[in-house]
Amino acid sequence: MTGEAKPLRPAAAMPVTPQAGKAIVLMLIAVALFSVMDVLVKWEGALYPVVMVMFFRSLFAFVPLSFFVFKNGIRGALAVQSPMSHVLRSALGLGAMAAIFVAYTKMSLADVIAITFSAPLFVTALSVPMLGERVGPRRWSAILVGFAGVLIMVQPGPGMVESAAMIALVGTLCYAMASIYVRKLSRVDPSSAIVFYNTLTATIVTGAILPFVWVTPDLVDLLLMMAIGMVGGTAQLLKTQAFRYADVAVIMPFDYSALIWATLYSYLIWDEFPDQWVLIGATVVIASGLYILFRESSLGLPRGQARRLQSKR
Repeated sequence: MTGEAKPLRPAAAMPVTPQAGKAIVLMLIAVALFSVMDVLVKWEGALYPVVMVMFFRSLFAFVPLSFFVFKNGIRGALAVQSPMSHVLRSALGLGAMAAIFVAYTKMSLADVIAITFSAPLFVTALSVPMLGERVGPRRWSAILVGFAGVLIMVQPGPGMVESAAMIALVGTLCYAMASIYVRKLSRVDPSSAIVFYNTLTATIVTGAILPFVWVTPDLVDLLLMMAIGMVGGTAQLLKTQAFRYADVAVIMPFDYSALIWATLYSYLIWDEFPDQWVLIGATVVIASGLYILFRESSLGLPRGQARRLQSKR
């Protein structure tokens, strides 16, 4: 695994080959696992401090991640050229995790997931000042339409700044900025190192805070919090493997299946269902994101890295 960018082929030249079919299946399984993790985060976050949930999410993600690192060799998998860039990326990733996990405890899963779908809009917009990439008028138009969808979901008003929707939106912005750092780092460092140091940073920081917020869990909750890390780490690996088999434009539309899972779990477990404004806004955001994705694909631009390990969760 080199972490180098893999340019996309034009969309018209992307047949659904057996390899692409395998990638789609892996992506769907990864999304399903992430959805299970989200349910556990919301459940445990209502019972214990979010910092505790973050700690277990990070610590036990090392279980599946360690298999990957040792398989590829520790020295080759963890060597980096720009440690400070990894610190910045990890800080943004930690902020994204904290904000989104807090939002899970205050909103329905489906509402939070719908808002996080705006991440590609932020990534495309921020790639201009942060990466020097060129964004044409068609994609800028799609970004503006997408942000209109975000406004429909968060429903700006006098209390918007204090709302849980704003917390989710801030987490999504942090995730988008972290993703841009991943795009930069993937050009020089292996993907395994990017994920390893991000996970290590989250474990150390939350572990340092843990003694001040610790609430002793019972055995069932302890096992569930351990499962959060292992399920999330496994989903990361499966998602990464999917990108090895097919291009981003083939796989990423299936990431939106997360909204189906989130809506189902929200209804079955918490009797919650997205209101009409969230559904309308999410539809606008998803349509805009898909347009940007396929527009970049048709232009042959390097949209994301084909061999990277990352997650917003």
